[in-house]
Amino acid sequence: MKKHKSLIVQILFVVAIIVIWQITYNSGKFPELVFPSIGQIFDGLVSGFRDNDLLGMVGHSMRLILEGLGIGIVLAFILSGLSIASKTFFAVYNMVVSVCDLLPGVALLPLAILWIGVGEGTIIFLVIHSVIWPMSRSLIDGFKATPKLYIESGRNIGLNRFSLITGVYIPASFGRILSGLKVGWARAWRGLISAEMIFGATSSGAGIGWYISMRRNFMDVPGVFASLIVIIIIGLIIEYGIFYWVEKFTVRKWGMSS
Repeated sequence: MKKHKSLIVQILFVVAIIVIWQITYNSGKFPELVFPSIGQIFDGLVSGFRDNDLLGMVGHSMRLILEGLGIGIVLAFILSGLSIASKTFFAVYNMVVSVCDLLPGVALLPLAILWIGVGEGTIIFLVIHSVIWPMSRSLIDGFKATPKLYIESGRNIGLNRFSLITGVYIPASFGRILSGLKVGWARAWRGLISAEMIFGATSSGAGIGWYISMRRNFMDVPGVFASLIVIIIIGLIIEYGIFYWVEKFTVRKWGMSS
């Protein structure tokens, strides 16, 4: 019942935003060029998919972010696992995470272009940078918060260091891991779109960031808002279509979250 009530409240909130937007447009207080109507935004959305290959650009962006996320997550698990196995490595890597997590991906863009060049490699590098540090922070904090009773129990049944990480540390800190993954995904998605807006199209294609940039150049404000709606929809699909269900059948089912 509570879930249905929350869903109704969320739907009503969205409807209220749409109504307020349309009322503001009808008031004529803002120029139509910079404040389009809901109908114009919807037309821009339809036109993007029908005439401007917006779907293909979304697919291009999703491919890049999945590649970067995959690499970043694997590296975070490996390096964070090594930090548990070695106190010396932990001291160094913990400092590296604290420093690198403060650096915005866009700030590293000039260096990435010099090192890698203009293309997919630089975009994937920025995605990796966006996800590896918050993910590592969540992993390390989760590992450190693992109850000593669990660790001693694992050692008593003969688990080695690697088995302790996979069989004790990771399950015990899965809630923090999932939280870090959410933060990493959000940062990576923003970094990807920012990089695409700066780069434009690459030899392998163009992404949704480039599409936004082109709509801006053509003064197609409804198209820009339509692009933002697509970005929001993708974020909602990831949040409620993937993370919500993973959380429901893991940490909530295990009683680690309410």
